[in-house]
Amino acid sequence: MTAPSVVLFDLDDTLFAHRAAVARGIQRHVAALGEPYGALDAATTVAYWHQLEETHYHSYLAGQLDFEGQRQARARDFAARHGIALDDAAASVWFATYFEHYVESWALHDDALPCLDTLTERVPGVRFGLITNGDLAFQTRKVTTVALDQRVEHVIASGELGVVKPDPAIFLHACEVFGVAPSDAAYVGDRLRTDAIGAARAGLTGVWLDRTGDAQSPEDAADAAAAGVLRIRSLAELPALLAP
Repeated sequence: MTAPSVVLFDLDDTLFAHRAAVARGIQRHVAALGEPYGALDAATTVAYWHQLEETHYHSYLAGQLDFEGQRQARARDFAARHGIALDDAAASVWFATYFEHYVESWALHDDALPCLDTLTERVPGVRFGLITNGDLAFQTRKVTTVALDQRVEHVIASGELGVVKPDPAIFLHACEVFGVAPSDAAYVGDRLRTDAIGAARAGLTGVWLDRTGDAQSPEDAADAAAAGVLRIRSLAELPALLAP
């Protein structure tokens, strides 16, 4: 294959170690709160918090909750499991305190910068960007905190554009921003359907970063094969894939 002139990435759990930061953040928050929040073991606490994030963040992406509303809903549900009722104001304070612990844990995946460095060496003039489902200001804060703003030209966020992945429009918009045809761009993300299949159906080279070895549903596997999705287990594999 011809090396793409633009390589676009998902942010959370692709370049940015989001789930690890969430896990550390909620455990530190619960430890600081004390009883009755210590009733659940660490694994259950983290799993439940991830479940609430998945549920309520997708409600935000679907337009059912605003950005602060999904945060309040996560805090209320977590507290309710421990027998505590929070109103909106208390839920906002609860989440803001958790968020401080989460931010303290922000970091890139270990393979992120080496991947960008190797691609830069192998593909002269290659350009990098991000496409993320989320609020632009919030995602930009992550990008600047971990110094990714020095490596990527543009951050395309669904909250700003009003279109969420896997809608082809968000991938095509990113190509327009970079001034390239979809066939000259690759997109890498950790979610098979949302990221890789969505990008491939929009005409980009879709790459699924399967860090966890997740099983695919028969439907996802068939759609990925039909769309020509490429699969890697680490970003260390990406340069050889795109620039053999």
